[in-house]
This record gives sequence, C-alpha cells and structure tokens, in this order.
Amino acid sequence: MKKILFIFTLLFITSGSLFAQDDDGDERIRNKMREYIQQRMRLSKHEAEKFTPVFIRYFREWRTTLKENRTDRLILQQKIVELRLRYRSEFKDIIGENRSNEVYRHQDIFIQELKDIKKERIQNRTGPRNRIRSMPL
Repeated sequence: MKKILFIFTLLFITSGSLFAQDDDGDERIRNKMREYIQQRMRLSKHEAEKFTPVFIRYFREWRTTLKENRTDRLILQQKIVELRLRYRSEFKDIIGENRSNEVYRHQDIFIQELKDIKKERIQNRTGPRNRIRSMPL
C-alpha cells in the first residue's frame, strides 16, 4: 500500500502544474482523481466501467460549481452539498449505498494530498533561496 501511495505521489510531483485552470489541467486532475478513487474503493472492472461516466459528469459539475461560486464560501459549500446529494443516488446504483458516500471521502483525501504536494513543492522551491539570502556576506 505504501508503494502505491509513493508511486502515486511521484506521478503528481512530476506532472507539472496540478491546479491548472485550463481544460487540459482539469482533465488530468479528473483522471488522476478517478483512478485514485477507483483504486481506494477497489472497484471491480464492471463497477469501474459504470462509475467512470457518472464520475466524469460529477467532476465537471463540481469544477463548474467551484469556479462559479468562488467569492461566496457559504454558497459554495451549499452548492457542493446539493451536488453530492444528487450524485450520491447515481453512485449508489453502481456501487451500493455505503460505498457511495466513500466517493466523497476519498475525493476530499485526494484534494488534501494535492494541496500537501503543492505546498511541499513551493517550500522546496523557496527553501534554498531563503537560506542564500539569509547568509552573511
């Protein structure tokens, strides 16, 4: 399990800008998130085939909701909850009721891991510069 997480982390570190605003960036993130969720939930091939198109629709609506409601955090949270409730029934038909809620838990974990990786990359980029600037001449 640690090996899978390590490999997964390396993929993200080497994949460039993970939070790109363009459609290509969204597609890369969507695909990585979908793979991550499918692996974590151990979906069968049959479940994964049914899950993928529903997840793609969900992801597109989720990203649109994020972009449209950036300025009002409370409205954003409400819209995300409404979106998750709507898609939970679709996921439930594919993977069952208990596992349908896990999709969102794994999504949240994935997002947090992305943020951690991004933060680490920023720290690694600025770390040596700060040390050089603070050295006495």
